[in-house]
Amino acid sequence: MCWTFFSIKLCASGYTFESREMSADVIKNAYLATEEQFLSMVKKQWEIKPQIASVGSCCLVGVVCDGMIYTANAGDSRVVLAAVEKSGKQVKAIQLSDEHNASVESVREELRSLHPEDPKIVVLKHNVWRVKGVIQISRSIGDAYLKSAEFNKPPLIAKFRIPDPFEKPILLAEPSIHVHKLQHGDQFLIYASDGLWEHLSNQDAVNIVHHSPRNGIAKRLVKAALKVAAKKREMRYSDLKKIDRGVRRHFHDDITVIVLFLDSHLISQSSFQRPVLLVKGSGVAPGDADA
Repeated sequence: MCWTFFSIKLCASGYTFESREMSADVIKNAYLATEEQFLSMVKKQWEIKPQIASVGSCCLVGVVCDGMIYTANAGDSRVVLAAVEKSGKQVKAIQLSDEHNASVESVREELRSLHPEDPKIVVLKHNVWRVKGVIQISRSIGDAYLKSAEFNKPPLIAKFRIPDPFEKPILLAEPSIHVHKLQHGDQFLIYASDGLWEHLSNQDAVNIVHHSPRNGIAKRLVKAALKVAAKKREMRYSDLKKIDRGVRRHFHDDITVIVLFLDSHLISQSSFQRPVLLVKGSGVAPGDADA
């Protein structure tokens, strides 16, 4: 039995319940198929809704299958695994994903190696590294205006357009993929957007989940992050919550969290013929980020 978290159609990319096979290639192909379909939609809507060319999203996918945890990421979301240490006394945070954000030196190096002819492929703007001076992430689904020059022109509004011409995609849709063999000490997974990780370390988030009741745990993580965000602005959490959502964007990024509790005993014994409950999740949708 396999469970997929966040939206990617794996069956459309070569995975079926008949073949019972999962691999990094299957997940990568699912990303690329999703990207292709989205860009196709942008092309069809270009004349009537050109601004759709500026729409893009990070994409984080988790698959638990046959005792393995597959993690794929395009963008700067993150998944962290909590595992009991051998002593059994502490729970350790283990990051299972790479982040594609220009603030990371290795990401800037990758961009420069992919675009050696462009000295402005990454620009330090207001103390923040940005790809072409406009966006922090280097991989995404969508953002057609940074992937094809045919969308980097009017009628797309000027603030989204890149002044320098380009021939190959600036951003990529291909994810980085990690495969982790499920261990009996693995307790839970925290999938979250960068809005959470800006304010909580991996270990802080794991400690909160480990020492709290499962019910409502995702909201508890969001609240903990917002309290830190409020403290950074020297204000109270209650006052931060009163700020209109549109204005709140200047105080903290949006936060999406899903917590998945693992039962490695059930996962290792599962089969396609006899489905069983493998994980329990606690999630907060994007609209609930002000919990």
